[in-house]
Amino acid sequence: MSGAISVHHGAFGRAALYELDKPIITHAHREAHLIFYVDGGKAIMQIGDEAVLADSNVAGAVSPWQPHSFDVADAGGPCMCLVLYIKPIWFLENSQSVEHALSFGASKINMTKPISEWVFRLTSLLLEQEGSELFDGFLYEMTRLCYDQSWRGQPHVGFMESARSKYVDFRVRRSIRLMKESFADDVEIEWLAKESGLSRPHFFKLFKKQMGITPNLYLNTLRAEQAIDDLMMTNKTVTDIGYDLGFSSQASFTRFFTSNVGIPPSDYRRVAHIA
Repeated sequence: MSGAISVHHGAFGRAALYELDKPIITHAHREAHLIFYVDGGKAIMQIGDEAVLADSNVAGAVSPWQPHSFDVADAGGPCMCLVLYIKPIWFLENSQSVEHALSFGASKINMTKPISEWVFRLTSLLLEQEGSELFDGFLYEMTRLCYDQSWRGQPHVGFMESARSKYVDFRVRRSIRLMKESFADDVEIEWLAKESGLSRPHFFKLFKKQMGITPNLYLNTLRAEQAIDDLMMTNKTVTDIGYDLGFSSQASFTRFFTSNVGIPPSDYRRVAHIA
């Protein structure tokens, strides 16, 4: 059964050591996402339109809001992965340059010796399951190496250009605001389309063009993020968290959380800690 060895939350976002033997459905994050193979069975990741086989030679790089999924690729047992969720604003502030929008230029990262060494250091800190003043610095250096490698040999997208390309259409902006206000309710795509002044097909097409994901995936992302916040920051039971997010039972909420995050919510709460 899939499970977590350690989850560490900090100003950078979150980092986790997972042992995964079950698929994770197509989902997205507002953070940038790096997935490194550590041990066990190999895994295959679908990142946008590209399939990436994660092993000791290759890692996966996922830009913010880019749809992706995960599955174990062979019978070598659970895949132990170092999984990083990096806030773009944190990376921007630490890089001290407006040219460093945290969007990757390629989905495959070659595991060079320096990157492998940083993976080893971060994995060791996570295995200690204690906060360390070294963690953020290690993570930034590894992320910078992966970022630079992903853009090597191709035109670079700067921060301002990336920012200007998003949320251009006021109808998409309105639908996002509505989803943020009501994601815990039973939100219907037809209602969002109507409130945005569009037909359902036109709204669906426009939203995906602007955001890179479907409205349904966006809603699921909001729910999963709120669930993680509630698990970390409140004493609410798993049942109450699921109920507050609109799920009819703990079982349905657990299925949703596991298929989107990778592990059950009770396991996440048990191993996670905040810096």
